[in-house]
Parts: sequence; structure tokens; C-alpha cells
Amino acid sequence: MVYTARHRFATVVSACAVFGAGPGFAQENATQAYPAKPVRIVASTTAGSQPDMIARTIAQKMSEAWGRPVIMENRPGGGGVLAATMVAKATPDGHTLFYSLPNFAITPALHGNVPYALKDYAGISQIGISTNALIVSTALGVKSVNDLIALAKAQPGKLIFASGATGTAGHLSGARFNLLAGIKVVQVAYKGGPEATIEVLAGRAHYHVSTMGVALPFIKDGKILALAVTAPQRSPVLPDVPALGEFMPEFRKPETSHALLAPAGTPRAIIERLNREVARILELPDVKERLQTIAFVTAPSTPEECTKILRAQFDTLVKLAVDAGLKPK
Repeated sequence: MVYTARHRFATVVSACAVFGAGPGFAQENATQAYPAKPVRIVASTTAGSQPDMIARTIAQKMSEAWGRPVIMENRPGGGGVLAATMVAKATPDGHTLFYSLPNFAITPALHGNVPYALKDYAGISQIGISTNALIVSTALGVKSVNDLIALAKAQPGKLIFASGATGTAGHLSGARFNLLAGIKVVQVAYKGGPEATIEVLAGRAHYHVSTMGVALPFIKDGKILALAVTAPQRSPVLPDVPALGEFMPEFRKPETSHALLAPAGTPRAIIERLNREVARILELPDVKERLQTIAFVTAPSTPEECTKILRAQFDTLVKLAVDAGLKPK
């Protein structure tokens, strides 16, 4: 066969079609194949906690849609540093994701240098806002937020505020409440929120800011009393319990959020696909029903909004860490 100039040109065009014309083609091809292997969602929470339940729900729905394993990996410890650092150093191909919690932002504020920064991540989507409850021991005899504040001021340094681990949402909300109320109490930190809630239930601690997932059964049974919820508005699951924003304007804005992140450098097309998947999952009727029962307010966002929200959270919590005495000025 004799090759003419036309034949040679056709051969070159065919080769470009097969092998791609550059890195953009390769990235697009890789994105179309995503996920090419099991996906990990890494979180700093312990198994069985409210954030763990939410992250596992998302992982399960992703796995069902993709036909590939999506594995929830719990890496508690170090104020969230272990989990955050693992994802920051992971290959940016969308197969290792980070379920971020409040300690992602508060740990740098509390401890200064940590081996990660916000620039090490690409925002995928905010998941939503966790609603916590300010709970007290029924033995304490208080019936309202104002009662608790009055008692604490009458007995400075006597009441015991039980908190979860440093940097958790309950710890931060409690610290902010104590600061704004102008009360002096004894803080006792426990391994986690469930342990702190049990101490209030047993009467060994006087109050705690607990996740709804842990506290709600005890509230419903009348074993502990909810004085307020730490949300901008009242919760549908406890409509008769006021929001702290009704007493303190500073609580009228969401304090903390949950979000899904990827390592910086993850292809944009993969970020967008994950963003759409999160939005789809959070709109599923069974998912919405399950999260509503624990007073978790879903609030998916664009990738850009997710990063903006986290940046504001970093700034807010740094200020809280100083103002509440969580970190030396």
C-alpha cells in the first residue's frame, strides 16, 4: 500500500484521538472512570457518634450508586490532626476524602502549628449544621437558661460543666455560653460527648452541651432537661425548647458545620461530580428523615461556598479560643 500525505495526516489524527492531545484529555478520561477503586471517607470522630452516623449514611448511598465500596474510616485522636493530615497528604484523585468537623478549625487555634492548613484541601460541599442541646441534671433544680445563669453566678466556681474532648462542638458551644453568660464554673473534660452526657444523667456533673443524637432519648424520657438548643432557631424535634439565640444574639448564626473535602489538586471534574452526589444524597427522603430525627440541618453548598464557610469558621473559632481563655492571649 502506498501512503500519501492524506494517509499520513489521517494516521496522526487517529493517534491523537486514541492517546489524547494532552493532560486535559487524560484528566477527563480519568474522571469518567471515577471511582476506579474503593473510596475512603476519613473522619476524626469515633464510631457510633452523630458525625459518624451521618458520614456512614453518605458513604453507603455513594456505594449503592457507584457499585464500588465507599469505606468509612474513623481516625480519632490529636484533636482531629491525625485524620486531617492523612487526607492532606493523600493522592489527589478523589479516592480519599475528609469529613471535616469543628475540631478541623479549632485545633490550629488551640495549638498553633499543625501539619495542615486550609489550602491543603479542596472544598466539595458543606453537609450541614449540627444542632446541640444545653442539658442539665434534673437534680439541679433549674428550669431555664436564666435559672442556670443565676445559679452559677450565685455559686461561682461550684457548678461542673462537663465537656467532650477539646475542640468538639459541645466543648466550643459550652465555652461560648459560659463566656457570654459571664459565669465561672469548673470544666471537666471527658473522652467524648456520650461520656459527658452520662455524667449529667448520673448527677455527677451539672450541665453539658450534647449532640441531639446522644441526648434526645434521655430528654424524651425526662431523665435530663434541655434548657436550649444551640441553633439559630428552634428545632423541630424539640419545638418547645428555646434556641440560645433567643437569649444571646451571638448564637443566632450557625456555630459550626460539617463538610466534605478532598486533597488540594483533586481534578475539578471529580470535585463537581462529588458535589452533585452529596446534593443528591441529602435530598433522598430516607436520608432527610433519618437526619431530621437527630436535628441535623442539611445545607449542601457549592465547592466555593464550602471553602468560604470553612475560612470564616477558622477565623471565628480563633477569636473564640482567645476570648474564652482556651488559648493564652
